[in-house]
Amino acid sequence: MTRNLLLAAVAVLALSAGAAQAAPSSEVAAAVADKARPEADTKRDADRKPAEMLEFAGVKAGQTVADFLPGGGYFTRIFSKAVGPTGVVYAVINAPPPNPAPDAKPNPILAVAADPAYGNIKVVQASFQTLALPTQADVIWTAQNYHDLHLARFNLDVAAVNKAVYAALKPGGVYVVLDHAAVAGAPLDTADKLHRIDPAIVKTELAAAGFVYEGESTLLRNATDDHTKGVFDPTLRGHTDQFIYKFRKPK
Repeated sequence: MTRNLLLAAVAVLALSAGAAQAAPSSEVAAAVADKARPEADTKRDADRKPAEMLEFAGVKAGQTVADFLPGGGYFTRIFSKAVGPTGVVYAVINAPPPNPAPDAKPNPILAVAADPAYGNIKVVQASFQTLALPTQADVIWTAQNYHDLHLARFNLDVAAVNKAVYAALKPGGVYVVLDHAAVAGAPLDTADKLHRIDPAIVKTELAAAGFVYEGESTLLRNATDDHTKGVFDPTLRGHTDQFIYKFRKPK
């Protein structure tokens, strides 16, 4: 009996893992194949596996997706096409400083949102500790940025940020965190030193905010990364060991 129960449990786990890595939907595949995407982005697809990442996140047509700290818009453009004309994508960036430097450059996501090809992208300039979106999101996504919340120069109350993300999601919505892994037990200042974070810290902090851990995609894991180099090291850049976790806000 015990052996049968064990085999059944293994079968369930195998099915769960297979579901997490399901083949991308036609809508997601078409979003990645979008001809309007810049060549600099498409050249990174082999390393970043965007179709598989969106499928893992559960992004679908008609949804509201918030891209939290979108950088140059690599994923934002793909989200835009994946949710389609009935969906919306919020690109969440820092509120501008009251006295910006004269040579300060505009955030690149502003140009992406101004492109008619991506008319459903709306830029939200917000305090991360309040994160008031125009409407609650089905999916909030952050890629290679969670560790930045712990950078000393930002002096953020990360617990408040996580509570704000929780409030910004619809009940049943998901928060997906993709980031560079640090060695197990690494202290928080590893974020400043190497731009990495111990995945266990992410789980602990988001559990404290009320999230339920739902699973991991291992597609961006790299066992050859020993976690001692910074993520911009030329011998490793683009090929770090990355975890991608899915957390759900209970209904």
